[in-house]
Amino acid sequence: MSKRDAELPEHQDCLNCGTRLQGQYCGHCGQRATSRLISLYELTRDAFGDMFELDSRLWRTLIPLLLRPGQLTRDYLEGRRARYMPPFRMYLVLSVIFFIVAFFDPRDDFSLLFEPAPPPTAEEVEAEEVDKEEALDQAEATISELAATGVLDDEDAKDALSAIEEERDGESSITLYSTEEDDGLDFDYDEDTRECTVTGVDTLPDWLQRRLTEDRLEQICERIAVDKGKAIVGMMLDNIPVALIVLLPVMALVLKALYPLSRRFFVEHLLFFVHFHSFFFLILTLQILFSRLAGLVWLPGWAVALVLVAASFYIPVYLYKAMRRVYGQGHLMTMMKYVVLVVAYAAGATFTMLGATLFALLSL
Repeated sequence: MSKRDAELPEHQDCLNCGTRLQGQYCGHCGQRATSRLISLYELTRDAFGDMFELDSRLWRTLIPLLLRPGQLTRDYLEGRRARYMPPFRMYLVLSVIFFIVAFFDPRDDFSLLFEPAPPPTAEEVEAEEVDKEEALDQAEATISELAATGVLDDEDAKDALSAIEEERDGESSITLYSTEEDDGLDFDYDEDTRECTVTGVDTLPDWLQRRLTEDRLEQICERIAVDKGKAIVGMMLDNIPVALIVLLPVMALVLKALYPLSRRFFVEHLLFFVHFHSFFFLILTLQILFSRLAGLVWLPGWAVALVLVAASFYIPVYLYKAMRRVYGQGHLMTMMKYVVLVVAYAAGATFTMLGATLFALLSL
């Protein structure tokens, strides 16, 4: 015991929970018996100690999460929990790390700390315009050649050439929604007047028309055009974590329907997908870090591509092996349920991402 600890008054009861003390640490809540304030070193050690201790709960959790599909879920359901990080804490930590690694750009978020990029010179602007004109001429020649050889019919060729002329005149047309009659929502933005014209609003569903009026769509179109879509992309990225959290209970319901005789509670199926999403965030983070590191050490492109493709194929294999380990059914039954689960997951992810996009549009 240090001299400073010795000078502090002795306490027979824990200051945190009131339990009678029998040593330096409380046997009930684990708090240290001393009342002194912790040092900056101890605060830092508590924050980052698990990252550098090989036997810490962090590494005892991440290694099986990455290499032993379904093992964490199975151990947790069988009562072996204290050795691992709590599932939802691990999910939140890995998701935050992933979004920081994938989308954090210091030049955007801390733009005041960086010198602004110099404006393009007149020569650079002229060269860019020449390159654009040459590309449009090449596209026009290609379309005319395809129309002459019969690859494109006259109507499609006419539409393509019209789009090229609009691009040459500084206009753009984007179709965001279309019906079976190919008569959809259309945005025409004029770069000269900086105004947007919206047509085809009546093709939207009634509930969406009440929220996305023509005036509001024009404002959204103009804002997207002004900042090159940065605002809506940022809002979509902000909504993705919420969309993934919404997806968790939906997929847990699918698992409960696929395993009606497993006698497992809903929260146990939810735990399965908490661990799977945690693995998903971890493998994506490792892929991003590997690709960036490969660029620094000049690894061959084919080697980088091979590693990234192998890691991507590992994700569906991981899900199948996790289902086998946790639910314990044979290969045939697991494969059939795996196919249903993957289709349901793709549909659920699509709808939640569409919901995130729609929410971003409504928030502009």
